Amino acid sequence: MEEIDKDGNYCSICGGIPPEKITTRRVMIDGRETGIDQLDFVFEEVRKLDLKDDSILAEEIMKRVKVFNYVPSKKEALYREALLREYRQEVQP
Repeated sequence: MEEIDKDGNYCSICGGIPPEKITTRRVMIDGRETGIDQLDFVFEEVRKLDLKDDSILAEEIMKRVKVFNYVPSKKEALYREALLREYRQEVQP
């Protein structure tokens, strides 16, 4: 039940984001489930680069994740490790 008006898309029942528009996925980072917005899009864009080197791959993932998400500088290495692991599991099984 989605309504579209001049103010954008919203659920006509709860007023929030319509369920089909949610693009946030949960990833375990530092022992906690962390929501990462647009992760499917990020992985698809990085996959197109056909990178083999893990450090370059992780850098490209992080660069794109930071466009849509706040990444605390103190936890950047943990994000990098978790997102690379998630990428490997999903894109390169």
